[in-house]
Amino acid sequence: METTWRPFEAHGTLSEETRERLPDSVYAFPEQRKLPLTDAKHVRNAVARFDQVRGVNDKDRDLAFANLAVAAKHYDVELSESSWHELGRTPH
Repeated sequence: METTWRPFEAHGTLSEETRERLPDSVYAFPEQRKLPLTDAKHVRNAVARFDQVRGVNDKDRDLAFANLAVAAKHYDVELSESSWHELGRTPH
């Protein structure tokens, strides 16, 4: 699957104002602007919260997982899961 994620360095806590200025391409879910992937900490957070994202379909999750995998590699975050079905407290 072709990804939409592109690196954009913004470290630490993202304020509401900072989030509004981020490009769609830094989000795991770009259309919904959910789960920013701006540094290693945010990638790890996205892995932990992936299953909590609501209002998305399986196609959205496929793209988001592909984006997450690319961002994890970029920020040198180990991602042992090979599918979004394996993520979260209640894997799908």
